[in-house]
Amino acid sequence: MSHYVGLDVSLKEVSICVVDADGKVLNRASVPTEPDAIADYLAQEAPNAERVVHESGILATWLTRELERRDVPIICIDARMAHKALSARLNKSDKADAEGLAQLARTGWFTKVHIRSEASDRMRALVAARERLIRMRKDLEAHIRGVLKTFGIRMGPVLRAHHRQGFRDQLAEAGASDPMLGLLAQTMIPIHKKLCASAEVLGDELMLVAKQNTLARRLMTVPGVGPLVALNFIATIDDANRFRRSTDVGAFLGLTPRRYQSGEIDRSGRISKCGDAEMRCLLVSAATSLMTQVRRFSPLKSWAIRLSARKGFKKAAVATARKIAVILHAIWRDGTEFNWTKEPLT
Repeated sequence: MSHYVGLDVSLKEVSICVVDADGKVLNRASVPTEPDAIADYLAQEAPNAERVVHESGILATWLTRELERRDVPIICIDARMAHKALSARLNKSDKADAEGLAQLARTGWFTKVHIRSEASDRMRALVAARERLIRMRKDLEAHIRGVLKTFGIRMGPVLRAHHRQGFRDQLAEAGASDPMLGLLAQTMIPIHKKLCASAEVLGDELMLVAKQNTLARRLMTVPGVGPLVALNFIATIDDANRFRRSTDVGAFLGLTPRRYQSGEIDRSGRISKCGDAEMRCLLVSAATSLMTQVRRFSPLKSWAIRLSARKGFKKAAVATARKIAVILHAIWRDGTEFNWTKEPLT
């Protein structure tokens, strides 16, 4: 007899529900959120489990990997789609959600979520850590600039050289004029210097990784694409064979327009902004760099400039970002490099 299992996962406990092929509930239980405890329970109460499903969430990646190592037929499903089915129930509880997930496992009415490899997640952790340090540095600078404006001190622009030493010099100069501002400068300058240095260390490490990665070097042949964009793209996509067509990558990253169609109404809106927001931001930055800084001619840049003249710079940058994503996937899949004389993919 086939078994179908739903797992409603929380930080401390997992609510488990086992149903048969007819949808009849056979067993319920709550076990600690530990892979060994879940695998042992399923081995005893659902030895013939065909599908074990749980929703995407904070622990989903770790739990899926660990249960796969224990030969559990685990499937991570899209939480947004599961929510639509589970919200139809009158009462919400962990037991009810587990049963609903078990019924989804039985019917097969779910969208499977791809679980990235550990190597991809390690790379994303480095990229995200560098981005977080840069944001902390920007927040600190914005706060200090705002405080100093209260006293009529307007700090000037700062060059990127020497870990933004110019900002600390201006802050030290402002601190010399007032004891309170002096204490502020004495406290914030070491923090700002450490943030800049730490971000620089991670940036150098990512540069080294990109130089040693053959795929990253091929992706960086695309104009506007640097080491951060290439490495983050590799870590986000993880497996090029996930997509049957390269054009599907644009929709996966939220760079295609939303569509609403009902009866006589059929309209396209703004981009969906689905998927990884950081990757989308990096692609738009790459497109902006292509349009404003890359001097070497290519059909891709020519297309972007012509589109900018018709639709405006911002829309053209987003469209170019989508096209860059498509080209990156095609290069990855085909094992080629960017062709500077060939027309870009549509």
